[in-house]
Amino acid sequence: MHRLTGGLAIAITVLIATLTLSGRAAPTAQVRIGYCVGLGDLEIAKAAGFDFAEVRVGEIMALSDAEFDALVVRARAIGLPTPAAYQFLPASMRLTGPQPTSPEIQMAYVTKAFGRLARLGVRVVGFGSGTARRVPDGFSKDVAFAQLAEFSRRVATIARAHDIVVAIEPQRPEESNIINSIAEALTLIDAVKAPNFQLLADFFHMASVKENPAVIRRAGAHVYHLHIANPNGRVFPLGWDEYDYAGFFQNLRAIGYGRLISIEASSANVAADGPRTIALLRAAFEGTADPSTARGRTTR
Repeated sequence: MHRLTGGLAIAITVLIATLTLSGRAAPTAQVRIGYCVGLGDLEIAKAAGFDFAEVRVGEIMALSDAEFDALVVRARAIGLPTPAAYQFLPASMRLTGPQPTSPEIQMAYVTKAFGRLARLGVRVVGFGSGTARRVPDGFSKDVAFAQLAEFSRRVATIARAHDIVVAIEPQRPEESNIINSIAEALTLIDAVKAPNFQLLADFFHMASVKENPAVIRRAGAHVYHLHIANPNGRVFPLGWDEYDYAGFFQNLRAIGYGRLISIEASSANVAADGPRTIALLRAAFEGTADPSTARGRTTR
């Protein structure tokens, strides 16, 4: 291996420092852009140009074995990858409180779910499920956190057997009253201590609780999946001037994020809005959509 000359080594060091200060890390694999959809809309997602579809666990679990086998055949024929899933647990399943659903019922559900998801090629499951994890009024938050951590450890063990990562999703208080920020999610990740229990950072929820996007840098490699919507109406993000997305993407570039991002939002015309959203997000990850980057200013 040839050693770098002094001048070349210095030049590379300066380049890396410049990219970091501008919020642009060294190049990573291109982020794949997907769309959270129902099973009936897989063709729509593909036609709009998305790289993948993120499917709903509950919808998949509602299928009979024969219906699920038919879905696997149909998904392969469509040719759109489904590496991610969301809406993990049914609202009827209780994870916290004085009378949580029994561990046997919980694990029977997740075992069947992970088996089906693995057949569809799912590799990351978003763990939002705000109703399932909601803490009953008057119940200890500390005890509820311990219950949630224990459930997460059991789930991570089963998921690992299927090569699946479970990504905890902080949600705004309107949807859950526990794990409402990335900072809180990192505390849970630290308590679970499983390599396949990581973080889903959802821009909509971050904006709702006004969480500083600099927390993305603190999360670092724990950031395993992303969701995004324009918080004004929870619709497709279409333009850089419609909301302040800058800090979110600058910090993602700073940690060299290179995995998946899914649109979890509504649109009256996916065929028209999809390509615009995809173009916006590609430019955002490249740093070319962010006017502050061009001026050398980083939003934190």
